[in-house]
Amino acid sequence: ANASMAASASEAAPGWKVDFFDDFDTFDPANWQDQQIWVNDEDQCYVPDGLHGTREVSDGTLKIRVVDLGEPVECASFSKEGVQHPPTQYVAGRITSKNRQEYVKGRWTARLRVPDSGQDGMFPAWWLLGAQNNEPPNEDPDETVCWPMTGSGEIDVFEHHSDGGPDHYAVRGITSLGYCGGGDWQQLMHVQAADLAEWHEYGVEWEGADLLFLLDSEVIYRSEGQGDDYPEPLFALLNFAKINPAPMTVDQWTMEVDWVKHERPVP
Repeated sequence: ANASMAASASEAAPGWKVDFFDDFDTFDPANWQDQQIWVNDEDQCYVPDGLHGTREVSDGTLKIRVVDLGEPVECASFSKEGVQHPPTQYVAGRITSKNRQEYVKGRWTARLRVPDSGQDGMFPAWWLLGAQNNEPPNEDPDETVCWPMTGSGEIDVFEHHSDGGPDHYAVRGITSLGYCGGGDWQQLMHVQAADLAEWHEYGVEWEGADLLFLLDSEVIYRSEGQGDDYPEPLFALLNFAKINPAPMTVDQWTMEVDWVKHERPVP
């Protein structure tokens, strides 16, 4: 993306103030850190430091990838229960702004694209989690709340689950069932058609008690009353997972991210 576009993106709309803006001229450790965790029985291994090209910043964008190494390697990724991921030939990137950039409500937006969507096993995501989430990395003493309880709530701003074919994505706030690990993914989910290979702005905004999900600044779904379920600061995550054992038909998958920002309303 060009510099003028990044400059306009960094400016707030009337009535809003930009708290945080990263246009990925570099990978800034003041904003992001790698996260190695094994969740959802994912087939890939998250690796740090952009190993094997799994996280790359170049030409003004961030690339988060799943890479097929061709043969299994040891995986230093562990589940919440401390179980180590078995060796796998698939490695991937996952970054989080946890302990770096965390904000209450407002509006989060990312401009991104996913070429060649719909390939078997693809699972790229742009999402938010509560800042008291107890999954590593842990740096503050209050990071003791299990998913998806208040303090560790989840909002999915963009999630492409390839099982449904290409060029669609899901948005949702996870409904907490009131106990650790108890989250309803389906109850308040909206599935949206979009050309994922093209650049789009994917956002979520709090409007009163509601959550508004945005595609290129247009409201595509209003989750009524759910905004109040997230009083806590939230951090951002960008990752590309592989969700089944089907072999990849290409060497790598890429989610390319132009920028991420958070804005808050001006009183």
